[in-house]
Amino acid sequence: MARFLSGLMAAALLTFAAPAVPAQDAPAAPTAVVLDIDGPIGPATAEYVHDGLGEARQRAAKVIVLRLDTPGGLSSSMRAIIHDILDSHIPVIAYVSPSGARAASAGTYIVYACHLAAMAPSTHLGAATPVQLGGGLFGGRGGDKEEGKKKGKAPANAEEAKILNDAVAYIRSLAQLRGRNVEFAEKAVREAATLTDTEAKEQHVVELIADNLHDLLQQADGRSVKVDQHVVKLKTRGLKIVSIEPDWRARILAIITNPNIAYLLLLAGIYGIMFEFFSPGAYFPGVLGSISLLVGLYALNLLPISYAGAALLLLGMAMMLAEAFLPSFGVIGIGGIAAFVLGSLMLFRGQAPGFELSWSVVIAAAAISAGFLMLVVTLVWRAHRRTVATGDTLLIGRAAQVLHWENDEGEVQVSGERWRATSAAPLAPGQRVRVVDRRNLTLSVEPEASVSPKP
Repeated sequence: MARFLSGLMAAALLTFAAPAVPAQDAPAAPTAVVLDIDGPIGPATAEYVHDGLGEARQRAAKVIVLRLDTPGGLSSSMRAIIHDILDSHIPVIAYVSPSGARAASAGTYIVYACHLAAMAPSTHLGAATPVQLGGGLFGGRGGDKEEGKKKGKAPANAEEAKILNDAVAYIRSLAQLRGRNVEFAEKAVREAATLTDTEAKEQHVVELIADNLHDLLQQADGRSVKVDQHVVKLKTRGLKIVSIEPDWRARILAIITNPNIAYLLLLAGIYGIMFEFFSPGAYFPGVLGSISLLVGLYALNLLPISYAGAALLLLGMAMMLAEAFLPSFGVIGIGGIAAFVLGSLMLFRGQAPGFELSWSVVIAAAAISAGFLMLVVTLVWRAHRRTVATGDTLLIGRAAQVLHWENDEGEVQVSGERWRATSAAPLAPGQRVRVVDRRNLTLSVEPEASVSPKP
């Protein structure tokens, strides 16, 4: 028994003295992270992709798939996305999907920047011609725009040539980096050329045509790509597909950077503050207007705007506001509406896909402003025609009643008010009199029978 107890104690001591081995979690399944670029490319898209690439690194993803269906967007946002792709330590696959999708304009640059490029059946890419600051495609003006695109005419001025050549050099460098078709890349910029999925693969613009994500990962397996100056062999077969959705901040940013929303926020802010000035103490219009104005200005700061358009817009609103304080019977107000509409149309530079200001929004805003102006002019006109209801004009000729009288002065009641009064004629309390004059706070009255009645 003693030996048994001794052995048991020794075993217990060894058990407690042994170093604790932490329990290891089962290794997570290798993943392929999917980021969706759906719609115009703007600041919200750039932030979403940047955060998505960061989360993919945290998940130790084997590959990142950028699923594209975009008409293009802002150059600044496109370059931010491409910068993140080029800095990525994880291979990035561009996938134009689903069927019927496109990777136009800025989307074409992103496809060229990715380590591997694929398209779904019945998709297309191209039309990457940059947009002028004043709107319109390079290669022609007015009615010659389409002809200019087809023939690839030279830019009209040095500024256009600078922007165009910069865009060509940028996409050519991406094509050379990934070993893709350099000639088509330049044609997509200079001539707005496009390719279908089959043509893109035949001309070595993309490497794969895949029906879906699983097919894409199977076809990509075993292919070699260059990441961080090192050749990496992709192992994508059987990866777990994980989609990362935009967070709440990216969703809100996508809403407020819509030019129409940013424009309406700006107007709501200005009108809210204006109503607060008209009705001090209302608080709600001022608070709501201040918040809307700040959010609208933040959104405009992220968008390419014309300062001349913004100045005209603000001038127009200032002139309409001035009409309420300096009535010109519509002259200043009409000029304000004209400046307002012109400023609205000039506010956003160029015509980046998805970042145009809608005509219907401008017309609706102008109509509301014109309605407000008409209301102000009507009120001013009525005020001018209204009979004066204060001062001597109201008092002279009014009937009054004597309340107290002694010698040649006393007190009378006029329209419910007590006034000190004087009269050359003797008066008695209760007698009806009429006001004939006023000197400071003293009225001159006469018996009612001695003056003509007020019409």
